[in-house]
Amino acid sequence: MPFTFNLPGFLRRLLFRYWQVKRGMTLGVRAVIIDDDGRVFLIRHSYVPGWHFPGGGVEAGETARDALDREIDEEAGIALNADPELVAVYHNGRHSPRDHVLLYLCRDWHRLRQPAPNAEIVDHGFFALNDLPEDTARSARRRLNELFGGAAFDPVW
Repeated sequence: MPFTFNLPGFLRRLLFRYWQVKRGMTLGVRAVIIDDDGRVFLIRHSYVPGWHFPGGGVEAGETARDALDREIDEEAGIALNADPELVAVYHNGRHSPRDHVLLYLCRDWHRLRQPAPNAEIVDHGFFALNDLPEDTARSARRRLNELFGGAAFDPVW
């Protein structure tokens, strides 16, 4: 809801709560992009702390795969060579009781360009699974432990 940024705090919070209850289900996609050395690609946004998987919301009329392709192109400068593996569907109740995230594992890809920092993405990189940045998001760490560390699946993002 970008139009609320200039509203007083209490009104912005009120509108946000109304929006959380009244909007339909939302769907997001996230990509676990692994390189040939087994490192994972992470990004750091300007608007939320920590390192995260690239991804974003599925727009009206867009397939989840189209959204995934768009987001990893925009945020990582990467294109997929083959279909990614759908790992799981998670409930992202932290943001809204109607928010869900599809997580894809992407191993077959190529670099379109080096992503340049912009208003949304301030940093990016490939990191060894045993040497992640200290402020890697808890959700990203949990997903990586599920995929590569033998942790039990948790359906909540």
